[in-house]
Amino acid sequence: MIHPIVKYGDPVLETPAKHVEKFDEGLQKLVADMFESMYAANGVGLAAPQIGVSLRLSVIDVSNGKNPEAKIVCANPIIVHVDGEQREEEGCLSMPGFRAYVVRPLYVTIKAQDAAGKDFEMRSEGLLARAFCHEIDHLGGTLFIQHVSMLKRDLIKRKIRKLKKAGDW
Repeated sequence: MIHPIVKYGDPVLETPAKHVEKFDEGLQKLVADMFESMYAANGVGLAAPQIGVSLRLSVIDVSNGKNPEAKIVCANPIIVHVDGEQREEEGCLSMPGFRAYVVRPLYVTIKAQDAAGKDFEMRSEGLLARAFCHEIDHLGGTLFIQHVSMLKRDLIKRKIRKLKKAGDW
């Protein structure tokens, strides 16, 4: 089932999500729905709060659905090591139409649990490292605009207020 993506302004996006406790059929269904919703929105990552579910759960696929092996489920992820730096343009499904350059680590190692609750550790680089940082930020209630200059952030927020006022957000 494709869920609508929650847009910036909804409090669920700025609230730290709850720890995943149950790795049951309900969670398996949520994971499948999240992948379906992410692909429908042409994203490479999606955090549960982005569909209105306050759980520390995200799905990532930097292959855009082309490689089934590239699908990653992260429950209760934490970043355990970072190295290097990359500055690339970033966007967010919860802020459609807005992009900005964000500095992120070039290499990121995370610890998380898969959809069955099994612990794993993964080292990543480039786009996958960026996706891990972006999605883990979501789980902590942080959006990518928190990583841009105050001037750029205010400009984006002002544009969104105009869109809301016009009924287009």
